[in-house]
Amino acid sequence: MTDKQITGLTQAEVDPRIQNGQVNQAIDDQSKTATQLIRENVFTYFNLIFAILAVLLVFVGAWNDLTFLPVIVLNTIIGIVQELRAKKVLSKLNVMNATEIIAVRDGQEEKIPIEKLVQDDVVLLQTGDQIPADARVISGELRVNEALLTGESDEITKTKDAELMSGSFVVSGKAYAVLEKVGKDSYISKLTIEAKAMGSVEQSEMVRSINRLVKWVGIIIIPVGIALFSQSFFLNNIGLKRSITSMEAALIGMIPEGLYLLTTIALALAAMRLARQEVMLHDMKSVETLARVNVLCVDKTGTITEPKMAVEKAVSSKNFTGDLSSIIADFAKNMPADNATMKAIQAYFKDGTKTADSILPFTSVNKYSGVIFGNQTTLIG
Repeated sequence: MTDKQITGLTQAEVDPRIQNGQVNQAIDDQSKTATQLIRENVFTYFNLIFAILAVLLVFVGAWNDLTFLPVIVLNTIIGIVQELRAKKVLSKLNVMNATEIIAVRDGQEEKIPIEKLVQDDVVLLQTGDQIPADARVISGELRVNEALLTGESDEITKTKDAELMSGSFVVSGKAYAVLEKVGKDSYISKLTIEAKAMGSVEQSEMVRSINRLVKWVGIIIIPVGIALFSQSFFLNNIGLKRSITSMEAALIGMIPEGLYLLTTIALALAAMRLARQEVMLHDMKSVETLARVNVLCVDKTGTITEPKMAVEKAVSSKNFTGDLSSIIADFAKNMPADNATMKAIQAYFKDGTKTADSILPFTSVNKYSGVIFGNQTTLIG
């Protein structure tokens, strides 16, 4: 199939796919809504016990005995705020770079945001592009780096009918490809959703132990509370209000609400300190999980660094007498900014004036790149 024969989808074919949800927009099924997070933190067994005690005290007008409520409210608010902050951070986690890609529609090439691509769209992939969805090559040839997905930095040649994995990068070449799996069905979307997934089981051993303690205490205090109230009201005849307040005083001491609040505050403060260091947590209880880690294993692509590069200065060798900055600027001016290193060099050396006759883009196989000028001057870096 030649380039002229590639017409892509028509608008009449695109519209039904959009209506059927066959759009390249990942749906995060793992993310909880703000309402769900608030409900999970408010409607707990711990809060239920104190709610019942508070209702009984309000019923008899013992307002002065409601001093335990601020502790419960503060504990709930801290939990909600931290969960919402974690949700906001996780919502930013995306392996795909938001950008535009050239797609063929109605026989014309046009730049379209990747989230508006649909299944069976034909896209033009070139050096520096990130493959937006799982696709198949229909014309041309590419060299693709799948390190972001597989951890291997090898460049793989993709020819006609070869499969392309979303999230991988085009190192060199040019090809047309048809999108076969888009949105949440694509490989990169499944990886992103898995990374964002939060288990339904309580992950913190401390909180889990406290919840277990509160659960059993909550069960035990029911017969104990009934017995204390019966003794005060029926046997000692001290009145309804005094019977309820004396029962409440005895039961409150059995529930470790202070320990619950102290644990929550400690985890929240730890999460805040990590947040200032730009550490992303699923929730504040992940701090305890991190504290239990003895060994952290990463592969060769798992270096924990900031994904930015910047040129500090250019240093000439002792025997070099030319203008090094000018030479690097001419070199950078003609190279495609398809990697972090070249982007940093071009940001620092901006005064290039010469236009090269030909260039050799950098690949991890060759380990170098080069430019050739009209006077047969060749620069290799």
